[in-house]
Amino acid sequence: MTLAASADAAGDAAAASPGPVWPSSRRFRDASPDQKLAYLARLREDPGLPVFDEPAIPGLPRGGGYQALTRYADVAEASRRPADFRSGLGALWINDLPADFNEFFGSIINMDNPRHGRLRGLVAAAFTPRTLRTLRGHIEQAATDTVRAAAGRRIDIVSDLATPFPLAVICDLLGVPDNDRAGLLAASNVIVSGGDPELVPDQQDPIRAYLDAGTFLAGLATDLAEHRRHHPTDDLLTTLVQAEVDGNRLTTREIASFFTLLAFAGQETTRNAIALGLWALHTHPDARAAWAADYDRLAPTAVNEIVRYTSPVALMRRTATRETTLGGHHLDAGDKIVLYYAAANRDPAVFPDPDQLDLTRDPNPHLGFGGPGPHYCLGAHLARTELTVIFREIFRQLPGLTITGPPEHLRSTSVNGLKHLPATTTPNPS
Repeated sequence: MTLAASADAAGDAAAASPGPVWPSSRRFRDASPDQKLAYLARLREDPGLPVFDEPAIPGLPRGGGYQALTRYADVAEASRRPADFRSGLGALWINDLPADFNEFFGSIINMDNPRHGRLRGLVAAAFTPRTLRTLRGHIEQAATDTVRAAAGRRIDIVSDLATPFPLAVICDLLGVPDNDRAGLLAASNVIVSGGDPELVPDQQDPIRAYLDAGTFLAGLATDLAEHRRHHPTDDLLTTLVQAEVDGNRLTTREIASFFTLLAFAGQETTRNAIALGLWALHTHPDARAAWAADYDRLAPTAVNEIVRYTSPVALMRRTATRETTLGGHHLDAGDKIVLYYAAANRDPAVFPDPDQLDLTRDPNPHLGFGGPGPHYCLGAHLARTELTVIFREIFRQLPGLTITGPPEHLRSTSVNGLKHLPATTTPNPS
């Protein structure tokens, strides 16, 4: 089935039921999470691979369209076939970007092997379970401090709980000084904003906002890297400064690109999983009570279920390298496919009762950290550790945490996230 219409016209149709679904339209972007999942479910039930127009973004060209992958089997298969479906032409954006822009903002996410593997290997050791065990005490202290600061007052869960904790962890790993963290947060928020008007007020020139944010982070990385060359420490930035690929040191631009990726990717998924996870627990009070009553036993499966259920990263793109097939469907060289993780994570062919938050779900082969293959999330172990630690502290220190209003969702087609979630807290009397 091929759906051919303008993005906005199809978006209008998607808002009505029944009708064609256009997941890159403004109407889809502005829809509620439940509406988005319903649209994607209709796509998942379509036996074909629908073709859609690319979004109209000021400053970016619109190519020949893309095909939406919403079934678990298709998303997983495309992920494990990097020779057929490459990332180097763009993974974070549906539209094509200039080559230097593409690599700068995506670093290894927008690279293919062998270069992807070589650069990823530079920092991979910092994210292994063994290394994270040595950092566990530091991560726990950051969680304790964050939750304690939120006790006994009205809070915004996003800005007071979900944001400062992963920000502190990734900035400590990178070696970012305290006085630079607010600027880093503001810039990374723009990069992962999905164009939300609150974060990118100039809707006529959103690319300028991304460029300004990237320029800020590049300047910060350059200054910090220059200091590390003369004053090395035990952090990821020093690792990048001292690293060699094929016998050559990384250029300043390569360091800045890697730093930018780690700065926003190292906090975004965890932040959104915390905020969306607390909202999910609010709407499933029996699940919340069961986890609070038996935290350690349920934590491993509960954390995985929170990631599946919330799917903070909504999509990634791949491009066919040659004429091939996927799930029985023909693709030509150059065809774009978009992997919709939120849809795959609700596929009833893989997950019984997929719309139910089941903290005991096991097995749970979700794609919340990406599909199998070389681009599986580098920070998956770190994210799971952070989520385990922060939810434990919230249950321990803030048993009376009460959400007092509806969530305000990020207006984005590429990121599932919250901007605001009001709550009140009372400290643990013990």
